[in-house]
Amino acid sequence: MQIIAEIGQAHEGSLGLALSYIDALAETGVDAVKFQVHIADAESSIHEPFRVKFSQQDYSRFEYWKRMEFSPEHWKLIKTRCDEQEVEFLASPFSNDAVDLLEELGVKQYKIGSGEVNNFLLLEKIAKTRKPIILSSGMSSFAELDQSVEFLREREVPFSLLQCTTAYPTQPENYGLNVIKELKERYGVKTGYSDHSAKIETCIAAAVLGAEILEFHAVFDRRSFGPDAKSSLEIDEINQLVKSVRSISSALKHPVDKEDNSSFNELKNIFEKSLAVNKDLPPGHIIKFEDLEAKKPKGFGIPASEFEKVIGKKIKQDLKQWDFLKEEDLS
Repeated sequence: MQIIAEIGQAHEGSLGLALSYIDALAETGVDAVKFQVHIADAESSIHEPFRVKFSQQDYSRFEYWKRMEFSPEHWKLIKTRCDEQEVEFLASPFSNDAVDLLEELGVKQYKIGSGEVNNFLLLEKIAKTRKPIILSSGMSSFAELDQSVEFLREREVPFSLLQCTTAYPTQPENYGLNVIKELKERYGVKTGYSDHSAKIETCIAAAVLGAEILEFHAVFDRRSFGPDAKSSLEIDEINQLVKSVRSISSALKHPVDKEDNSSFNELKNIFEKSLAVNKDLPPGHIIKFEDLEAKKPKGFGIPASEFEKVIGKKIKQDLKQWDFLKEEDLS
């Protein structure tokens, strides 16, 4: 199970805040910390509208991307901090220039956001690096995904797919958890889930349903400024999520064989019960259902599971209330 915490734009263009996010997320046990590499001139224009008009300081979406840019030197510091904290530095490029920058940083793999799935120019650029790709499927139909998958397979690029709903925050009826299995069956590759619900149970459910990669947005506080804050998990929630998902992952790797319960023999002897009588009974009394009780432990009388075979039989000798009922007591 690979767990990816996305900082995205939560750093608000601050190097110090970006580094503090890396430090905090490394302590939660995530495998990778993901950024978005925006180079405004290469990927956008003044004509790009805001997805959510949240900023009063940025006149346009283009200006916002400008403010979110880090210099190559700052990116090196970010990558180095990830290395020091022993978490993978992962990033989504949104332009060919961004791919060049990430290649200089020495990334191991690429994450492609939902809006870039059919950006074959960008996919071609990444394919030439020969590095694996994690592809989010948020805004794509199966027909569109088929084209992207064919494109990557023709270039022999290893890839995995994430079910993702591009809605912030995502409501339960739109999670699309069923798509995790559908992606795996349709394409035969590693699949996972990219979450925007701001609820830990969503990723936990995805893990139970077979997701091998989990991605979610991270934020110190959902009341923070930014377009993704309300769709993110806070640090304490991420701590809880990682522990839960690790446990589930371990459980799924160790299926239980219900044909073999030999490991429970000792416990079965403790918890299972033997038949006893619930009142004093004289010799010759014919056992009725109302005379019986089941008492711990197993092995001191006839097993409670065999109560039907004793009903209607006579007892040979006096039995006191709560005595175990044995085979030799019956005729």
